[in-house]
Amino acid sequence: MSDSDEQKFTHHVPDPCFEEVEVLHVDDHLIVANKPSGLLSVPGRYVKDCVVHRLQFDHPDIRVVHRLDLDTSGVIAFANSQHATSDLNRQFRERTIGKEYEALVFGHVEPDEGEVDVPMRPDPENRPRQLVDPENGKPSLTRFRVCERLVNATRVQLLPVTGRSHQLRIHMTHIGHPILGCDLYAHPEAFNAAERLCLHAKVLELDHPRSGERMRFEAGVSF
Repeated sequence: MSDSDEQKFTHHVPDPCFEEVEVLHVDDHLIVANKPSGLLSVPGRYVKDCVVHRLQFDHPDIRVVHRLDLDTSGVIAFANSQHATSDLNRQFRERTIGKEYEALVFGHVEPDEGEVDVPMRPDPENRPRQLVDPENGKPSLTRFRVCERLVNATRVQLLPVTGRSHQLRIHMTHIGHPILGCDLYAHPEAFNAAERLCLHAKVLELDHPRSGERMRFEAGVSF
């Protein structure tokens, strides 16, 4: 890797996360946890503390099937067998897994519900940022519903149909309502309005990889 390529990567080292990982469900095929904000899902380039490493001691067969951003909290699922890895990867690929997020966004979102449908792609000059690109971006779709309008913010339910990196942050910023505490896409007023990124993976619905039973996992919102 050249020096110019190296400079394109973020060198941000997050503060240590002392909050515990709550295990919501565990069996021979599936592990579901509640990830705190500020903890990586998997090991990073510089920081190795993460959800996987914390759970690996008690569950050595744990395998990653999806991730949440460092600053996003909430429900995250892992496979606990090779069979579950294949099946859960298929469910994510076929978009049969239900995901519901909750966020606090800047300002008042006027429509009670709607959707954001804009193509996205990585920004190679400003990693890990993504950007909207109508010509070269990949399709990305998020549906939203207003839960509550506060003094200077709106609590919204976000239902991503696709799963692009930073999709929810980009989509809310695109419609003029960045997520509070977002260090990548929010303007200074929105960034400084909260001590953390106000984005939480509240609900995850999936078919159990062995039994096929539809299962729903939920973690309460802490902001």
